Amino acid sequence: MQPSPVQGGYAGDVSAPLAWQWVQAGEAVLVDVRTDAEREWVGFVPGAVPLAWKQWPGMALNPAFDEQICAAAAGDKKLVLMCRSGVRSIAAAKRATELGLEAYNILGGFEGDPDAQAQRGKLGGWRHLGLPWRQN
Repeated sequence: MQPSPVQGGYAGDVSAPLAWQWVQAGEAVLVDVRTDAEREWVGFVPGAVPLAWKQWPGMALNPAFDEQICAAAAGDKKLVLMCRSGVRSIAAAKRATELGLEAYNILGGFEGDPDAQAQRGKLGGWRHLGLPWRQN
């Protein structure tokens, strides 16, 4: 799957496998914009930059986001951003783009969409696709 053209204020959406391919090739940096609590309790991708867009509790915007996302992109690499389902990572990708960075949203995020029982992790997402992840 090729990335979609620039739309909606960021570089576009990419599949998790394509994002992982870019990371492995050294073309991109994976940035996990979920909260610290989500990464700790649900799981994380080893080597991803942990950089919350919003922080729990209260889901307030991370005041250090701009500085930290610019640091993550050092070396002019594109950024592939991941959240739980691919919603917060769009907002974070838009902000990164405003800062002059090339930022993509990873479709389906870490956990994917909820199924008929409102449970995540069974209908797409990084984890469901069998890409590398760990849980504490």
